[in-house]
Amino acid sequence: MEARIQKWGNSAGIRIPSSILKSLNIKTNDILDIAQEDDRIIISIPKKKKISLEDRFKEYHGKNLAKEFSWDENVGKEIW
Repeated sequence: MEARIQKWGNSAGIRIPSSILKSLNIKTNDILDIAQEDDRIIISIPKKKKISLEDRFKEYHGKNLAKEFSWDENVGKEIW
C-alpha cells in the first residue's frame, strides 16, 4: 500500500487507513513508537510497561483521600 506524505502545520504526516487501525486496535490519540532503520520508517505499538502498585505510589505525598466508613448493621441476610 502506498501513502502520500502531506503537510501538517510545520510537520508532515501520512494517513493510516481505518481498516489497519481497526485490525490493530489503534484509536485516535493513541501513542505509537516511530523509529528509523536504514531507509525505513518503523511505526509500532509500544509495549505496555507493568508498574507495581508500590512503584505507582512511591512518589505520592498527597493527602489520604479515603473516607471513613462504618460497617453498619445487617440489612438483609448478610453473613459477616
